Amino acid sequence: MKKLIIASTSTVFGSSYLDYLLPTLSSFFGNVNTLLFIPYARPGGISYDAYTKIAAKAFATINIKVQGIHEFENPAKALQEAEAIFTGGGNTFELLNQLYQKEIFTELKTVLENGTPYLGTSAGSNICGVSIRNTNDMPVVHPPSFKALEIISFNINAHYLDPAVGSKHMGETRETRIQEFHIFNDTPVLGLREGSWLEVNNERITLKGALQARLFKKDSIPVELVSGSEVLL
Repeated sequence: MKKLIIASTSTVFGSSYLDYLLPTLSSFFGNVNTLLFIPYARPGGISYDAYTKIAAKAFATINIKVQGIHEFENPAKALQEAEAIFTGGGNTFELLNQLYQKEIFTELKTVLENGTPYLGTSAGSNICGVSIRNTNDMPVVHPPSFKALEIISFNINAHYLDPAVGSKHMGETRETRIQEFHIFNDTPVLGLREGSWLEVNNERITLKGALQARLFKKDSIPVELVSGSEVLL
């Protein structure tokens, strides 16, 4: 039974790392004592050790110990034995690239499908979809494939932004970019706004948080989903 939290971001404006999610995570991870952290997205090029320390500081407030997957000689075995897993944000291309290079992509998919509790934020959420083609990140590396874990049957556009009223910015909006994607692809895309997340319980996916999410389907008008509603495709 799949059990995941797929969040748009780790940090909302004006708060500390994971602060807005910690009450939910305290309940979600229940009796978990130790969490396996995947730091491969390494935002800003931060080291794996430094990134793991950031995650560990946050989870210490809810009495959960954090270990980085890079600390293990056998990362596949670490995934198999993990009580729970957290993949942080950063660059989605590099995250997926490392999962493929270290040959743990399939192992991660397997343990999540078998019910290991999982938290993903930003890049760690993007990899839960069908592909990473709707990430906002620059392709700083080229993974062997854009294929993601397919834990959910749609793609995530994390940090989704609505057009700013009165803005003089002349570039494409997120909605325009997703419309471009749907010229060539059929996969639905969920624009997940900051401070919102999805709770996945097996095949039931529920939007949580204060804000709505925007669901895009090919050849359809985008739909606003209210918090508390089930994501139905």
